[in-house]
Amino acid sequence: MSIEELVRTVVILIMPIFGAAIALYAVRIIKGPTVSDMALAVDCLSYDVCFFIALLAVYFKAPFLVVCSICLALWTYVFSIYLAKYLERRELGE
Repeated sequence: MSIEELVRTVVILIMPIFGAAIALYAVRIIKGPTVSDMALAVDCLSYDVCFFIALLAVYFKAPFLVVCSICLALWTYVFSIYLAKYLERRELGE
C-alpha cells in the first residue's frame, strides 16, 4: 500500500468523524452556556480544520496547504490568548 492510498483511506474514514465533530462544535458555539465553552469549541474546531487541511495537503501533494494550516493554527492560538486575557481582566491590548 502506497502512502497515497493510505492517506486516501484515512481521509475517507475521517470524513464522517469530522462531520459529526463539526456539527457538535457548531451546537456548542451557538448554545454554549458560557463564553469559555464557546471559545473552547471554536479552538477545537479550528485545530480540527488545521489537521484536516494538513491531511489534504498530503493527499493533493500541495505544500501551500500546510502553510495555510499553520497560519490557521497560529491565529487560533493568538485568539485563545487574547480571549483568555480578556476574560481574566476584561481589557484587551498589550
